[in-house]
Amino acid sequence: MSNSNIDKVPIWEKANLTIKEASEYSNIGINRIEELLKVPGCSFVLYVGKKKLVKRREFEYFLSCTLEI
Repeated sequence: MSNSNIDKVPIWEKANLTIKEASEYSNIGINRIEELLKVPGCSFVLYVGKKKLVKRREFEYFLSCTLEI
């Protein structure tokens, strides 16, 4: 067994997700999540340099309040 599997944090415990992780977590396509992150005032985008991350808790709240994407 390798150490990388032992030390890996489960997606549902991470504070921020990559776009790919957010896609897997929510079952929403990568392209659609990228479009949502481009919307001005998006509450769940976090910029780390040029990289965009998804704030998991805010993303979950957004999904719970949204009927259609």
